[in-house]
Amino acid sequence: MTDADGERVRRAVLGDAHVDRSNAARTDFDRDFGEFITEYAWGGVWSRPGLDTHTRRLLTIGVLCSLGCEDELVMHVRAALDDGVSADEVKEVLLHTAVYAGLPRANRAFHLAGRVVAEHDVAEDGVAADDGVDAGSAERGGAPGRDARIG
Repeated sequence: MTDADGERVRRAVLGDAHVDRSNAARTDFDRDFGEFITEYAWGGVWSRPGLDTHTRRLLTIGVLCSLGCEDELVMHVRAALDDGVSADEVKEVLLHTAVYAGLPRANRAFHLAGRVVAEHDVAEDGVAADDGVDAGSAERGGAPGRDARIG
């Protein structure tokens, strides 16, 4: 795979807007790391033929929940919903992950994913659900106060 392949897959999975923001935010310090991720994660692993993108999305959500990677979890749940993964599928992955990775991780993931689902529903329907969750508190691309430039 080439860097161009990795960039193509990255854009297909995360969306042009996110990738453009991420690329623009790169610095001299982290540029090499961003290129490494693009080449090996997106151009290498995500491009392999053994799993379809839908399955990779669900696996990624489960792993990110397990590791407590909140910024990346929010980013991947949002991208998955935008690409047709259902909120019920995300819910099932988080429930399954709770059994193997622990309830505290899954509890936090449910909270974060619930925000994204509510935000996604508003974007699709144009109607805000009054569930008491501040869906606007996490800006697109990451949780508040976190640096989500690489990804």
